Amino acid sequence: MNALRLCPILLLGRLFLPAQDLKQFEKKVTDFTLPNNLHFTIVERHDAPVVSFHTYVDVGSVDDPSGETGLAHMFEHMALKGTETIGTKDWANEKKALDAVEEAYDKFEAEQNKGPKGDQSRVSYLQMQLKNAIDRAQTYVLPNEYARIIEENGGVGANATASADATEFFYSLPSNRIEVWFLLESQRFLHPVFREFYKERDTVLEEHRMHVESSPQGRLLRQFRNTAFDAHPYRNPDRGWPSDIQALRRREAQDFFERYYVPGNMNIAIVGDVNPADARRLAEKYFGPMAARPLPPVVRTQEPPQAGPKQVAVETASQPFLFVGYKRPDQYDPSDAVFDVIQFILHSGRTGWMYKEMVQDKKIASSVVAAATIPGGRFPNLFVFYAVPSVGHSADENEKAIDDIVQRLKNQRVDAETLERAKTQARGEAIRRLSNNPELAKVLTTFYGAYGDWRRLFTAVDDLNKVTADDVQRAARRYFVPASRTTAYAVQPSQPGPRPPAGVTRK
Repeated sequence: MNALRLCPILLLGRLFLPAQDLKQFEKKVTDFTLPNNLHFTIVERHDAPVVSFHTYVDVGSVDDPSGETGLAHMFEHMALKGTETIGTKDWANEKKALDAVEEAYDKFEAEQNKGPKGDQSRVSYLQMQLKNAIDRAQTYVLPNEYARIIEENGGVGANATASADATEFFYSLPSNRIEVWFLLESQRFLHPVFREFYKERDTVLEEHRMHVESSPQGRLLRQFRNTAFDAHPYRNPDRGWPSDIQALRRREAQDFFERYYVPGNMNIAIVGDVNPADARRLAEKYFGPMAARPLPPVVRTQEPPQAGPKQVAVETASQPFLFVGYKRPDQYDPSDAVFDVIQFILHSGRTGWMYKEMVQDKKIASSVVAAATIPGGRFPNLFVFYAVPSVGHSADENEKAIDDIVQRLKNQRVDAETLERAKTQARGEAIRRLSNNPELAKVLTTFYGAYGDWRRLFTAVDDLNKVTADDVQRAARRYFVPASRTTAYAVQPSQPGPRPPAGVTRK
């Protein structure tokens, strides 16, 4: 579950990031936008000869086209596959082989789509022809060459992530290898090749089997999201639905790339031992040739108002566990900081209400989590409670304990000590991300991608400082209500649902 990581309190003596801190930080920042609308944020930190790079694309699984779920996630897998000059033995012939794969796939798909009217022997023959074409294209591939070049130049942490809201690519290099990053990263976007697409598609299917089908928690989380959202694409798994994944085509990825991977929908942060003037010169040289294109379409589908509580159960022979979620506004709502503070009140190590009451005192749970923003924040989402009952205790007991904690938030003003501790921990999490170059690069791109201004990081901390006990109580009373609630249970096979059995949908 994409819960925020809870960390030790850092810089405990500092209760806020004052305005002068922003002014001091700004002295180290240079940001600029190329004529094609690609934005760069450069932060100078010369204490070590290392530079961290982070590319943020404002596209996630929420943007997957209908019937093509999992497409955004595929770009996480394609990140290090190379370019027209890297990762190939012979690009001209590899391109012909890749085109031949698509021609073979078209024939196979056309016959397969005839269904019962099709010739099954011909389907099998065309499937073999497709496999042979894929195998031929593979003979031109130099596996892992792109990653090898990064490593040979001292690169570390090369990776990519794709979530509900965004896709991100990142690694660090020695500062005397900065131009290597500009060359490698720009070529991926200027000349995408989608090499080994079908091989990686199979990898995504295997991930789904491991993390969802073979994981009781994964299956329950999938059903939880699918139940909580009736219409909005937050209901879909980030990796996509298996039937969609296994039908994804390379040309669909190309169309998706051209629609969403446009300069104005991307931003890049570079943090470390970097000269801003050099970075700008290299940005213009390598990323300037990217053509400006229209911004992608926005997500049209809106979630209708929830008419009442929802429940779902997944049968599993494993130990019981549950999710309880309440609908909440998106990250642009004034109450966003309040939900962050509530998360830290409930889930902040051994001082959090959930741990203290459910794990330490009542001993009815072995693990508890509160997460303020699931599965993403761009659109109205969920505040989620998660509990794993301890041996001899039930999901029903844990649900009742969560209900009691929710009622406590509604009926009692949080005391000053608890509120300040939660705000301090939340601020500590924000400040921690300023001290680490890769984390800072990530958070700068995230805030720029979400708000169009990295300075929102500082105002977000100010928003935490302003949260009051009345704000907490008001948000709990307004949003933690039965009508906006979804509960998902793991239950033993052929046993009645925990509470109540009537109306619980089993999956």
